[in-house]
Amino acid sequence: MALFKRRTTGKPGEWFYCLEHKTVEEGPQCPSKDRFGPYSTREEAQHAMETARERNLEWENDPKWHDKGGSASTPES
Repeated sequence: MALFKRRTTGKPGEWFYCLEHKTVEEGPQCPSKDRFGPYSTREEAQHAMETARERNLEWENDPKWHDKGGSASTPES
């Protein structure tokens, strides 16, 4: 019995943004490594890159994200 089954088609109303093709798709058509989502609407998926940029800026400016050494990539000991 497979723990994770690969879905070949998405549910109606699931929208994804494909990073490889830079397109919006209904249902997962491209591999998960190449997409953002699922989103509940086509419009949300169309703004996926903008949403990601905004979240990245929020995280970069979050003082809890940065340790005392100034590097966000190393955890505090």
